Amino acid sequence: MEEERRTAGGTGLTVLHVEGPVDAWDRARRHEVRERVGELLAECGVVMVRGLGVEDSGGFHRTVTAFGDPLIGSYRGGNTPRVTVSDGVFTSTEYPARYDISLHNEMSYAHRWPSRLYFCCLTAPESGGATPVCDGHALLEDLDPEVRARFGAGVVYRQHLHGGLGLGKSWQDTFETGDRWVVEEFLRASRAEFRWTPEGGLRVSQHRPGTRINPLTGREVWFNQADQWHPSNLPGDEGRALLSLIGSVDDLPHWVTYADGTPIPDEDLAEVRAAAGRNKLVEPWQAGDVMIVANMSVLHGREAFTGARRVVVSMT
Repeated sequence: MEEERRTAGGTGLTVLHVEGPVDAWDRARRHEVRERVGELLAECGVVMVRGLGVEDSGGFHRTVTAFGDPLIGSYRGGNTPRVTVSDGVFTSTEYPARYDISLHNEMSYAHRWPSRLYFCCLTAPESGGATPVCDGHALLEDLDPEVRARFGAGVVYRQHLHGGLGLGKSWQDTFETGDRWVVEEFLRASRAEFRWTPEGGLRVSQHRPGTRINPLTGREVWFNQADQWHPSNLPGDEGRALLSLIGSVDDLPHWVTYADGTPIPDEDLAEVRAAAGRNKLVEPWQAGDVMIVANMSVLHGREAFTGARRVVVSMT
């Protein structure tokens, strides 16, 4: 194995060069690669494994399972539009190619979240389309102390999920069921507050920390998705136009406040985005690459792109 280190701001990424698919590795080789990946994830939080020659979702599934962790087979409760490709393998997102996706920790709004993310590039884009990353401790340390303190007190994620017709995802799509009892059981287990609306929709509130202690490092890290849940994240003037159309933030598909219910000002999130940008690292995709991300250590996003980009993801 050969290694190359990339750095940007406070973020580091190691490109680990290997030879051939995991199907060709003996037990000793698999153990060696697994151990080194684990060490690198503890050190910098993200590894790009290059040279695996993964060509399809089946090869990706075999690659991920070689690392030994059981795959998460459901995206229940997730807010990102994605499609199940096969057991434990999903499209990374169905968000339109012309837009960037901001840096975030996967499902940090949820009661439970993935510990590792495995991304695989099956088809490289013509331009753009990288999966940028950012160290969560570096981002937090780079924030204005007052902004850091406000997020450190926590946030509340709020959803207005329609029952089949409306903006955003329906509650049926979000929770992968049409059974209200199953939804209620899931939300109670998630320690969420919720109520059904007379129109057949569902309102959900989830109080979550804005920062957490990363078990890999023992350090406090940024761990929330307030940026993505806020209308200021929408491109251009779309946030203002949407609010003008529906009349109230309470009727947005998703919305976020500080823990005490105070609205999060655009200026605070501009500070967050600027800090993320100063610590962002971008490694362009090559077909067959597998990027492994320690979700509590590192945020990830997506650049806008052209061409037939195909990136799939598994979570463990």
